Amino acid sequence: MKVAEVMNHRLVSVPPQTPMLDALRLMLDEKLSGLPVIDASGALVGIVSEGDFMHRAELDTERRHPRWLRLLLGPGRLAAEYVGEHARRVEEVMTREVYSIAEDGELADAVALMERHRIKRLPVTKDGRVTGMLSRADLLRALLSAGSAPAKTVDDDAVALRQRIVERIARQSWGPSATVSVNVRDGTVDLHGVLYDDRVRDALCVMVENEPGVQRVRDHLTTIEPNTGTVVRMPPGLAA
Repeated sequence: MKVAEVMNHRLVSVPPQTPMLDALRLMLDEKLSGLPVIDASGALVGIVSEGDFMHRAELDTERRHPRWLRLLLGPGRLAAEYVGEHARRVEEVMTREVYSIAEDGELADAVALMERHRIKRLPVTKDGRVTGMLSRADLLRALLSAGSAPAKTVDDDAVALRQRIVERIARQSWGPSATVSVNVRDGTVDLHGVLYDDRVRDALCVMVENEPGVQRVRDHLTTIEPNTGTVVRMPPGLAA
């Protein structure tokens, strides 16, 4: 899926010289957690977010370091913190190191970028200009839309359905092809065999549930501790 399919195309931004209170008011009015900062040439120069306003003199929430830590941090770091706590313009509090993603970029790449840098939103660009934003909320809306779509149905017979499931298991690096058997009848899939990690059981059931044509999954799997051979979990019907 491409970023353009999920992103918010309505761009709300501020120039660097915007008074901080005006930016805050805009964020609250628009119900946004962050704003891209764009200069007169249209270049993305920063991003301002809720986190940039957490430590403020007006709220008496300035950072208070013990004396030994102040010595370690040094005057430069402490001066930078002071600016963030007392600044009046967006350019003084914004984050200047900004990550962005192109409209035609893969959504998986955008998610990886957000996770890697622990950020909640990404400016989206096209031909070097910001055209919108991609946030975690946009991802949740896309997931809700995908989950609400009509379930796919397949009219293949049980043999074809079983073959697809077996092939999907084999394609997974964790797939227990050698120790698990698959039986299919009237859309019901029965899984039999032995596993060595219960997390594989969960992943296997989820994968089979998502296969078009599957109506029900019945778990008859046994989990064994690989080093001792101790039975960790038995099929529900066989549990003592």
